[in-house]
Amino acid sequence: MSEDRSADRTGRERDAEAAGPMDAEAARPVNGVSAGESDAAGGEFGRQLAAAAEKSGLGRIARDETLTPADLVGALGGLRGLAEAILPGLVFLVVFTFTRELGWALGASLGLAILFTAVRLFTRSQPTQAVAGLIGVAASAALSLWTGRAEDNYVIGFYTNAAYAVAILISLLVRWPLVGLIVGFLMGDGTAWREERRKYRAMQFLTLVWLGMFVARLVVQVPFYFAGNVEALGATRLLMGVPLYALLLVFSWLVVRAVYPAKPAAE
Repeated sequence: MSEDRSADRTGRERDAEAAGPMDAEAARPVNGVSAGESDAAGGEFGRQLAAAAEKSGLGRIARDETLTPADLVGALGGLRGLAEAILPGLVFLVVFTFTRELGWALGASLGLAILFTAVRLFTRSQPTQAVAGLIGVAASAALSLWTGRAEDNYVIGFYTNAAYAVAILISLLVRWPLVGLIVGFLMGDGTAWREERRKYRAMQFLTLVWLGMFVARLVVQVPFYFAGNVEALGATRLLMGVPLYALLLVFSWLVVRAVYPAKPAAE
């Protein structure tokens, strides 16, 4: 058995030497994982991200050569999607501000989310966004009712933003910027953008910008939570929600189009 292992190892060494120094270096495993296996793992992860991103805002506008207001509204989920994202939170804030009744405010917000979901199901349209919104509203309402504090209606949002921020930060630290993975596969570039300095820096910068959004939400809103200022917390939550997300979509589109210019039409 030991002679067989020795012969096998010697054979691998001869193959590496015959392939040349560059190929031998590429074939050498890193931490037990070869470069090819690492690229395959990163590629599969990127493809999964791109598949999800196809249905997201960036996926709907990334390939567009021009960006119109209608395109942006569509990327945000359309008028119905915007209503589903904004109105439950707005209704909670307005009702609580004027009545100071937590039960009424939560009931109005949850009732509206249930109505949106019912309409989606009744019209047989895509219910994913409405159902996700309903789950979020219901979970937040349950937590707020359990503690009896209106500001706790926003706690789950803090954890969501923190989770996104951590995921994006990790992607930057391991030098696989998350936005770059998404954009690369959306634009048919795979992971080749990592080999081009200009594209890599652009995707790194764009990923940092998205990280900044999630961090900014926490930096601005968490102090209002600890101060018990529900009105300021609710208002900043609305302003830093869809409007800020829309601005980042437009900025991301501009960067993507600069890095991936439109191909000239074939004559």
